[in-house]
Amino acid sequence: MVGTTTTETVHSRTLRLTEPHVVLEQDIHRSVPEGYVVVEPTLASICHADLRYFGGTRKPEVLAKKLPMALLHEGIGRIVGGESRRLAYSQKVVIVPYMAGKLLQDPGPAHSCPACRGEIADNYCSHSKFLGSGTDGIAQSRLVIPEQCAIPIPASIPDDIAVLTELCSVSYRALRPVAGLLSQARIAVFGDGPVGYLTAAMLHHAFGVGSDRLTVFGAIREKLDQFTFARTEMVQQYDFQSGDKVDIVVECTGGNFSESAINQGIDLLAAGGHLIAMGVSEDKVPINTRDVLEKGLTLYGSSRSSIPDFEEVLRVMEQKDCQDTLKLLIPDSFTVVAKAEDFVGAMESALAHKGWKKTYLDFHW
Repeated sequence: MVGTTTTETVHSRTLRLTEPHVVLEQDIHRSVPEGYVVVEPTLASICHADLRYFGGTRKPEVLAKKLPMALLHEGIGRIVGGESRRLAYSQKVVIVPYMAGKLLQDPGPAHSCPACRGEIADNYCSHSKFLGSGTDGIAQSRLVIPEQCAIPIPASIPDDIAVLTELCSVSYRALRPVAGLLSQARIAVFGDGPVGYLTAAMLHHAFGVGSDRLTVFGAIREKLDQFTFARTEMVQQYDFQSGDKVDIVVECTGGNFSESAINQGIDLLAAGGHLIAMGVSEDKVPINTRDVLEKGLTLYGSSRSSIPDFEEVLRVMEQKDCQDTLKLLIPDSFTVVAKAEDFVGAMESALAHKGWKKTYLDFHW
């Protein structure tokens, strides 16, 4: 059974969010079960999900259930402990935040969930844990995770590109169900932020979709100008009723813009088309079900990825042209984090200045 034998114990300086805007450093003793490794996080990026916890925009009952908790789920680190035949000491790895139940325990066939039994996708396991969402995330000096959740970074991929693996893997995972259609399909991506950019980048670099079949819709021209590998359109000026129809729409807006993006996507889709929802909204979003029915559309959501998605994305990231595309999201400078106050400052700044580029945290433990 995985995790039944403890091989060592480590002390982790854990930067825990205890309530919105308040982070305390706690020294936590973490056991290292058999089959696990110890990772020292070195570089991480801030996600909008982290900001929703930090800024207190999640519902009070959610915050009460999940806090205190260390944030962050996008990051890389180096191996500093655990017994592994596959990973060497000090080896650089990408951290997979999604830990399926079968990696955490051995539930047995009678007690396993549909995902554990292979009946549904592996990223919907009811026994899973996700870093920075219900369990302590990457903002700690010693992260103890299943060995399979630490994936070696190829030497050809720079650290500042590798940090984007998790975000790219989420986009890649969302596209997998329609992979068989992508060689000919006409595709529209809604969203000119990082999620929209990386989704369009995966369509282009992982699935070979060119600008003749890929259109990105956004609201800010300066952001859309970064999408050099796709056609771009301003949502304020486009006639979605009369425009050219597409086969697949990927909604990457979230928040208050989800409603308009989803319904514009429904207008844009041809009969039998697919609508993929990736944007997260705290509120329920009304959609045009009449046209969903009349057109026979398929609607599904996707937000988390698993180990195979990371492995595929890292192979794509070895391409020089893919790295050149992703570089546009790398910030001009990284924020050094050595203590709780540094982390709070970085989060407050990211919350106040939601720019197009990512915010990178350079950990100095």
